[in-house]
Amino acid sequence: MGCSICERLEKAYEGVLSEYVEARSSVRYRVSTVLAAQKNVDMERARYELEEHQRECAGSVVPPALIVNRDVPRKLGRIAA
Repeated sequence: MGCSICERLEKAYEGVLSEYVEARSSVRYRVSTVLAAQKNVDMERARYELEEHQRECAGSVVPPALIVNRDVPRKLGRIAA
């Protein structure tokens, strides 16, 4: 049971996330962090919109992987340290 709004918001989040990752890895990031910072804001807004919709969406029964996996790198860093 897929919600079209969830799918659209998830695709938007994934698109903005990839733009953020690209901005962070670009050569320009070393000179100016403004572009990456703006992409980070855009990514967080898209993630927030998706999470807000999924809290209210009847078609979203399972917690989204975006929320669950968000803290995985931090936890892995603590385990590896």
